[in-house]
Amino acid sequence: MCIVVFIWEADSRYSLVLLLNRDEYHNRPTKEVHWWEDGEIVGGKDEVGGGTWLASSTNGKLAFLTNVLEIHTLPHAKTRGDLPVRFLQSNKSPMEFAKGLVNEGNEYNGFNLILADIESKKMVYVTNRPKGEPITIQEVQPGIHVLSNAKLDSPWPKAQRLKLNFKKMMDVYEVNDEKICVKDMIEKLMRDTTKADKSKLPCICSTDWELELSSIFVEVDTPLGCYGTRSTTALTIEVGGKVSFYELYLENNMWKEQIVNYRIEKLQMQ
Repeated sequence: MCIVVFIWEADSRYSLVLLLNRDEYHNRPTKEVHWWEDGEIVGGKDEVGGGTWLASSTNGKLAFLTNVLEIHTLPHAKTRGDLPVRFLQSNKSPMEFAKGLVNEGNEYNGFNLILADIESKKMVYVTNRPKGEPITIQEVQPGIHVLSNAKLDSPWPKAQRLKLNFKKMMDVYEVNDEKICVKDMIEKLMRDTTKADKSKLPCICSTDWELELSSIFVEVDTPLGCYGTRSTTALTIEVGGKVSFYELYLENNMWKEQIVNYRIEKLQMQ
């Protein structure tokens, strides 16, 4: 499971400020944020499926993904991590790409997908859940949003708490005209291990499992190994087109950091 909080086109200095916790088995082969082989895409890579959970491109597009919490999954479903990659490699707008998924949504397990284009200031949310219903496509409006393992802005306790505290920090930075410190935001917001009250759990899976997943920062021992938050990524895109990735990630049980900066080519020429 993962959780993402972001502010989109609602800050005078930033087109986007995003924080993402990726939850996965710690022994799953993964590559930290880096430039991909084609030199056009930057992001982390799942070395099992070959896809990504968050990536952006030099032409000003970005995409990120979370899984939907559900009991029954398709054993031979397509890899959801391919969806962000396909969008970044395409020439389609967020809405065009989203509409192209309508006929293949049932070939994937449950997903939440965000597609954005910085130049056109368009962001689209796509989900293939609930099962049996047409794929949902909606434009994301400017403001602060949280995406966890239900629909965008679902009022899960950890999502509500993260959104509130994120807004408080962003307000302080704006009032004081301070540059955002992503390391500080990660430490204060994304390391939160507070669990939800059992009465407020979504009641989709077992209560014990949902309780373990109910914190912003997750860590739980399972028969398959340690599962939980294995990376935290901060992505900022300034109005002028400067993109900054900062990632904390686990490698051999040690936390390391990675930084990648670049500028969006189209915005440099404006």
